[in-house]
Parts: sequence; structure tokens; C-alpha cells
Amino acid sequence: MLLKKRIPLKYVIGKIKVELALVIAYTIGFEVIHHFYHAISINIPIAVPTIIGTIISLLLAFKSNQAYDRWWEARMVWGAIVNDSRSLMRQIIAFYKDPDFSVEASDFKERFAKRQSAWCYSLAQFLRGKDPIKPIRTLLNEEELRFVKNHKHVPNAILMLHAKELKKARAGKKINTYQQVEIDNTLTRLCDSMGKCERIKNTIFPTTYSMYIRFTLFLFILLLPFGLTDYLGWMQIPVIATIAAACFLIEKMAIHLQDPFENRPTDTPMISISTNIEKNLMQMVNEYRNEFETEQEELKGKSPQPVDDSYFVL
Repeated sequence: MLLKKRIPLKYVIGKIKVELALVIAYTIGFEVIHHFYHAISINIPIAVPTIIGTIISLLLAFKSNQAYDRWWEARMVWGAIVNDSRSLMRQIIAFYKDPDFSVEASDFKERFAKRQSAWCYSLAQFLRGKDPIKPIRTLLNEEELRFVKNHKHVPNAILMLHAKELKKARAGKKINTYQQVEIDNTLTRLCDSMGKCERIKNTIFPTTYSMYIRFTLFLFILLLPFGLTDYLGWMQIPVIATIAAACFLIEKMAIHLQDPFENRPTDTPMISISTNIEKNLMQMVNEYRNEFETEQEELKGKSPQPVDDSYFVL
């Protein structure tokens, strides 16, 4: 997704170049016929296309609002994923019993952080219809990779790996039942967010609604030269082209916003969000590891104190 960057005019015009070319060709042809063949020219009151234009503006406004609601919902869901990912890692670090800062506990928490980062990347790729395994090869070990490759739904398989790790930690008495329930609640919220993304992805905008808007828009453009030719003459060509371009761009904007997981400039920035999540989780693990290393250095730096045996000399 393009974030805080100017979208090139070439890209914008490229989205409507076919429609705009047809409108310009039609307007030029209309004006040529009207200018050289007055006998077959037909004029209609400007109020007729004006009424149709008002209807189009209402339809486009409604469609744009509905499309933006879908896009904003997708962004809110990924905002919840950010919060739940941080909460999950905080719970793992705080709940896991590790009074001696053991290497085993450090590795457990690092695996959990990498696995959660892999879940975010795989979900982003899964929603975009791309390979969900490719970006997570360096985040999962060989055993975990073999497990997720056997599942069609890779993000769901990664959540299963989370659950298995929690079960082992509970059996090893590293966490208690109440802590397991709290962490599982966080995993449930992540699963809910994943389901919401899939609902947005799989629920298409009504195609008949888009078809009716497109039909009304073309009817408006077809009738507009009949009402403007007596007022503008040849100048109606750039005027109608500009009006048509504005209408087509608004329609294209709504079409792009209504599908927030299609890897377009208007897409939800899932990869950027996933990258930030990975940085946050690994920083949390590194802070824990730094505490572990500091504890070890302090233990090594402590030398046994000499015993003053003069007290025991008779």
C-alpha cells in the first residue's frame, strides 16, 4: 500500500483511460454531427441530464460510504490484531515460570514471538491470495513448517501450534490453569479477528448495484451533450470529459475501497503492520533476554567471600 505518498497522475488516469477515451470519442462524434448536419441534430433541455446527474451523485455517495465502511472495518480489525499480539507476548513473558532465567524459557518465548509474527505475515498473504508459506520460512523451525504445510489454512494451523505449546507448558507446570485460560482468550480474539477479515474478503459488494450505477452513469454522459451543445459548442468536449472523469474516478475509488485485501494502493497495509508487530514482539523478547544475560553476568561476577576464621581461634 502507498502510505503518505502522492499517487502518480498517470496511475490515476490509467484506471479510467478506456472509459475516458470512449467519452471523448463519443463527444467529438456528437459535436461533428451536430455542427455539420443541423437537420438531424436533436436538443433536449439541460434539466433532463441534471436530474439524472443528481441521482448519480446520490448513488455514488452511498456506494462510497459503504465501501469506506468496509475498508475502515478492515483497518480496525488489524488494529485489534496489533493489540492482541502485544498482549499475547506480554502474557507469555509474564506468566511463564522462570525464576532462574533459563535458556529453555528464553527459547520458548522467542519461538512464541516468531510464531506470532509468522501468523500475521501468513494471514496477510492468505487474504491477498498469495503463498502464505514464503514469508514465514525464517520464522518457524522445520517441525513447525512441516505441520503448517499440511494445512490449507496456514494461519489457523499456526494458532494450533500456539495451543500445543501452551498445552506442553501447562503439563510442565510452567503456567497454571488460570494463566492458560487467559492466554487462550487472547488466542480466541486473534481467531475472531481472522474470521472477520475472511468475512470482509468473501462477502462481495452487490454486483447488481454496481451495474445499475454504471448504467445510469453512461445514460447521463450520453444525454449530457444534447443539453450542453447550444451553450458550449466545441468546448463541451473538455467539459464533458472532465465531468465524466470525476464520476468514473469516484466510482473506481469506491470499487477499490470495498475490497481492502486485494494488494492495491488503497489496500490495508497488512505487511507494514505485520513488520511492526514483529519488531515489537522481538524487542519484548530481547529485553527479557538482556535481563537473563545480566543475571548470568552478575552470578559469574560474584566471587566467594573469604571466611574470617580468626573468630574460631582459641
